[in-house]
Amino acid sequence: MSRRRPQRGFTLIELMIAMLIGLFLLGGLLTLVAGMRTTFGMQGGLAQLQDSERLAMTLLADVIQTAGYYPTPTVNTAVTAMPVSGVYTTAGQSLYGTDGAAPGDSITVRYLTAGNDGVIDCTGNTYTVATTLVNTFQLTALGTTPQTYALTCSLNGATAVQLISGVTNLQILYGVKTNTTSSGDSIDSYLTATQVTAGGYWPSVNSVLLTLTFTNPLYGTAQGQTTSVNVPQTLSFTRVIGVMAKIGVAT
Repeated sequence: MSRRRPQRGFTLIELMIAMLIGLFLLGGLLTLVAGMRTTFGMQGGLAQLQDSERLAMTLLADVIQTAGYYPTPTVNTAVTAMPVSGVYTTAGQSLYGTDGAAPGDSITVRYLTAGNDGVIDCTGNTYTVATTLVNTFQLTALGTTPQTYALTCSLNGATAVQLISGVTNLQILYGVKTNTTSSGDSIDSYLTATQVTAGGYWPSVNSVLLTLTFTNPLYGTAQGQTTSVNVPQTLSFTRVIGVMAKIGVAT
């Protein structure tokens, strides 16, 4: 008959070692989770920035490249379709802009739609009747937070509609042909709105150079952000937009 071995528990030292190992593993797991949350937040911020930049540039490009469009060119001309009105001091003029201090410039774009041609306005709407569309893009302050703006559009003088937030600056230059003796639509200068007005070049604008500046989602004091000098506070995106395809290749 064998003797039953007495039951034996863990010693205090063994329990302390097990707890220490558990705490070490738990600490590593928490560090891993925190790192994943930070990475996820950074990626989300960058993705939102890219979406905002892409949407803003698409809206601006769709409207600006349509500047001066009018239906039925066999009947209408730019002069008859777009007479002198408001900021447009020259018949046929389709663009107008202003140079501003912070947060930047504004641009007003005019064109027509026949109501069945699929032409959109700056809010993305189309029309079923012939309409003259005057779209004004500018930055508008958001609440009372300093240096926080939204890209907005006012259609035909109506209340501005917010399109994109997180924008800090909008700079606009206009590509014109100042040499009237050269042929074609070749651009020889990029000028500010003030310079275009002074030279009377608005009817000669063939392209628009836009620079949109956004807040950098990686800069700051929130989780996942940094105030390091190696991380810029803002990020800028630039695009050249041709007016009525005037900067295409001439053949």
